[in-house]
Amino acid sequence: MRQASVHSIYRYPVKGLSAEPLPRTRLTPGQTLVADRRYAIENGPSRFDPAAPTYFPKIRFLMLMRNERLARLDARYEEATHVLSIRDRDREVARGDLSRQEGRAAIERFFAAFAADELRGPPRVLQAAGHSFSDVASKVVSIINLASVGSIENAVGAPVHPLRFRGNLYVAGWSAWHEFDLVGQEIAIGSRARLKVIKRIERCAATNVDPETGVRDLAIPRTLAQVFGHGDCGVYAEVTTGGEIEVGDRVSSKPTASG
Repeated sequence: MRQASVHSIYRYPVKGLSAEPLPRTRLTPGQTLVADRRYAIENGPSRFDPAAPTYFPKIRFLMLMRNERLARLDARYEEATHVLSIRDRDREVARGDLSRQEGRAAIERFFAAFAADELRGPPRVLQAAGHSFSDVASKVVSIINLASVGSIENAVGAPVHPLRFRGNLYVAGWSAWHEFDLVGQEIAIGSRARLKVIKRIERCAATNVDPETGVRDLAIPRTLAQVFGHGDCGVYAEVTTGGEIEVGDRVSSKPTASG
């Protein structure tokens, strides 16, 4: 196996909306990537309490598994100003400062019209200090092995865009499905950062949606089950030692003391 490295880094400031590529980022113990899934768009009353934020299943929010038209949108978030801009087919359709009520209202009005037939109630921009609207309760970093994506491509007989899997870190240089062998082990990224791989990621119907067109054109979970005998692609990891990481950094692994 050739040396593994970080091929790309992404975060998703708003759950269900487009990825933001990063050349580098800082990992913090026990945390997600900075601003990853910081916001979500409520789809019907969720009873989410910003004063006491807890995990809620993704069905409570607008998300690709059911709302594939979201993939048409190009969302850009400016962390310094909290401004979210949304483009649809190269035209800006919404803009708002998510730290201000009027800015959130502008985004909510857009989604009230854009997803009118899929809403169970008025859409609402949700956020809480220190909270991430992840698909799992733990604060994790998701890691996708590009060789595994290549195996899925071969199985479906069509190109499979890696962003279908909405990962944070994409790794090149591992053999296909090697990430599953790392569960329970620690990996090192760059000179300092360390993460413990905690579980495989079970894939849902969101992976069937082309992230560029918003078209539901493949059957990824069914292919995984029929061809590979499982429904997983990628792993979740918890940051144990913080540090700066960047595209191109070496990724290495070794068993933990308990492994």
